[in-house]
Amino acid sequence: MLGIQSASARWIVAALTLTAAVWLAGLAGLLAIANRVHDDVPMALAVKLPLLKLRPELIFAGDSRTHYQIDPALAAELTGRPPGSAVNIGYEAGEPLAVLAAIDRAPERFRDAHLVINLTPPILNDGLRTAGSNTQDVTARMGVAGQIATFMPLRLGTLIRFIREAFNSRLAVSEGLADTAPQPAELGVIRLDSNPRYKWPDNLSSHAFYAGWDLSGPKVKYEIGALCAMVGRVRKLTVVSPPWAPRYDRAVDVAWAKMDREQVAITAEAGRRCGFDVLDIPSVPGLLQSHFSDEAHLNRAGIPIYTQYLMTLLKN
Repeated sequence: MLGIQSASARWIVAALTLTAAVWLAGLAGLLAIANRVHDDVPMALAVKLPLLKLRPELIFAGDSRTHYQIDPALAAELTGRPPGSAVNIGYEAGEPLAVLAAIDRAPERFRDAHLVINLTPPILNDGLRTAGSNTQDVTARMGVAGQIATFMPLRLGTLIRFIREAFNSRLAVSEGLADTAPQPAELGVIRLDSNPRYKWPDNLSSHAFYAGWDLSGPKVKYEIGALCAMVGRVRKLTVVSPPWAPRYDRAVDVAWAKMDREQVAITAEAGRRCGFDVLDIPSVPGLLQSHFSDEAHLNRAGIPIYTQYLMTLLKN
């Protein structure tokens, strides 16, 4: 009886091992296809690129902290420019590599513009591997082995999102969305409302954006490299580190303050080396806790305050 049970256990283990191997091989095959079809300009950016037909002099780009926070119409008005001379092409988890790919594809639409791009912890932190904040273009450069080693088994969802977004990016190319999509409303800005039931994090040092804090990996290499490659391709390049909600105090949360300084230092060093400006904006006069929808993003009442302050800092 014991022999039968032992043999059954071995068969079960063997079957499970074979199943896992087949499943992993299938995932590797999907990743290989995704890497081949991936385009550095994701659909979320492609659908905003028709704004460049306006030939803007001021282009705001980056991730959600541009997408939800900068009003390009107000920016144009504050600098005496006509409507449409400033646009917002930011998108969720937007990364410099994607903007560089857009420049490569239509250099004439960027050549005479001041490009203002924000850079935040998720874009540079290699310890952050969540699906929603993962940088797709960096992941595409890892290769199948690197992708599996980095994200398996705990972050399978990140790889699934990468596969989905890779096919979406190819669809955007095949449909020509960068040219044919309708121009986004309000020149690209999306306005958020506050949620009174939002649960604010106790601190930022334990925030998901800073998880496994690591600025020594491929994100810094590729994303900072992309910023350097933009110099000379645009009239002027400015990289912005935007503010967090004022309820968080760097003097109290010293671990967060240290990580924040490290990120800004890496960007500033690259700016000196490559020739772009860096604006570190830890706080904004008049921007209150009530102007934030969460710890990182402004609500609609905060947008004009931040936009106006940012425009006082930009040298056009």
